[in-house]
Amino acid sequence: MALVYRPTMQFSGILFSLLGWVLSCLTTYLPQWKNLNLELNELEIWTMGLWQACVVQEEGGMQCKDFDSFLALPPELRISRILMVFSNGSGLLGLLLSGFGLDCWKIGERQQEQKKRLLLFGGMLFWISGITAIVPVSWVAHSTVQEFWDENIPDIVPRWDFGEALFVGWLAGFCLVLGGSLLNCTICSTEVHPSSVRYAVAEQQDQCQHLESETRP
Repeated sequence: MALVYRPTMQFSGILFSLLGWVLSCLTTYLPQWKNLNLELNELEIWTMGLWQACVVQEEGGMQCKDFDSFLALPPELRISRILMVFSNGSGLLGLLLSGFGLDCWKIGERQQEQKKRLLLFGGMLFWISGITAIVPVSWVAHSTVQEFWDENIPDIVPRWDFGEALFVGWLAGFCLVLGGSLLNCTICSTEVHPSSVRYAVAEQQDQCQHLESETRP
């Protein structure tokens, strides 16, 4: 199909993908994947991320400590660390490939088929990056809900709650999938250049004049 606003869709796709990749990197290193409020000391808030655990004190600020061992982490955090790093890498590769496939990039302008392949691979990498960002965030959220409502845990034991990083990760995955979808939609479209539009209008006018001359007595 013909799409006049193809460059706009490509720019929107790159913009959403870039935003998603930045948010994905931010989610990976934020320590607020889980929050824990202590009823005995409401001035302290414990947080846990993929790389470190922190305690936020009202007077002393934030103090963090890196995890001593990767194997000592819960299974959902170990897998989430691997998936988020893979998401960041695939998103960066997708930005590089799709960037060279944009119509506004004049290098390789005559090699349209190769530019389409770059856009296709870039869009697929954005999908993979978005999915691998949504999966670990959703897994940690699911395990947090299960632990929160576990009846075997006594009520006096503090429960972990959702952290801000989970919501940032969901937004990152959505932006990456949306950006990849917009880029792949432009592959099936053909850009309408102004010169071709003028040529089509002129040809139509010539045909109309020819028909008028034939219908005159």
